[in-house]
Amino acid sequence: MKDDRFLIITGISGSGKTVVSHFLEDLGYYCVDNLPAKLIPSLVELWLREEVEIRKIALVVDIREPGFLSDFPAAVEEIKKRVTPKIIFLDASDETLLKRFSETRRPHPLTKKKSVIEGIRLERRRLAPIKKMADDVFDTSSTNISQLKELLARRLVKGRTPTMQIVVVSFGYKYGVPLDADLIFDTRFLPNPFYVDSLRDKTGKSPAVRAYVLHSADSREFRERLFPFIEYLIPKFIAEGKSYLTIAIGCTGGKHRSVVIAEELRGFLRKGRYDIKVYHRDVFK
Repeated sequence: MKDDRFLIITGISGSGKTVVSHFLEDLGYYCVDNLPAKLIPSLVELWLREEVEIRKIALVVDIREPGFLSDFPAAVEEIKKRVTPKIIFLDASDETLLKRFSETRRPHPLTKKKSVIEGIRLERRRLAPIKKMADDVFDTSSTNISQLKELLARRLVKGRTPTMQIVVVSFGYKYGVPLDADLIFDTRFLPNPFYVDSLRDKTGKSPAVRAYVLHSADSREFRERLFPFIEYLIPKFIAEGKSYLTIAIGCTGGKHRSVVIAEELRGFLRKGRYDIKVYHRDVFK
């Protein structure tokens, strides 16, 4: 059985290995780029030591390394004594690769005295034996970045829906909008505890403040409309390859209404088994 904890990413230059590497980092892999093939067995030995706290690792190796073609097959056979790696080979059509090199204006690694198309074809011939070793081959010719990420996620999580880390931030508009927010929602139309003497010095974590904010018809309708909408959006973001989402909930000072709604949203989204963290940025200002 192939071990998804140890991945080797290889393939044709320009096929998307860098994109895949960044996405694997989002999935929790420790990524190593352009490691000489001869060092792969040493890396495996280090990784398997109990004191090394790296759960999953992904190597990106390719023809940039001079000894890759001759050393890689032997290295794979050597590490199979300790772990069974999953090898993913990325490919694309000559036309697609030519267009990508033209757009990025980066030289092909084999084009010292050749045209780009000649370098692509030479690399394809040289990598043919490596491609045969692969467990999965992805043709990225007609695949955009989001589609490639979704395809990888489905393969690597064994059919389960990819998870997303969600951060819900409460804030006060008087202190500025969170710059890293993906979604921002305004709660300043809800009943304001600031104008109730017995509630002014409390925060949205107080049961009394919570009850005051949530009792109105506007608050009830707001939650009934907003929360399912956010729940609808999350799978769409996941399908686009997003692995984290920051949702900002604002009120005037960030002490009462936004805190209450942020906590309510956390409780609602927990039903979807997402990884949720709540941060009350301005609650004590």
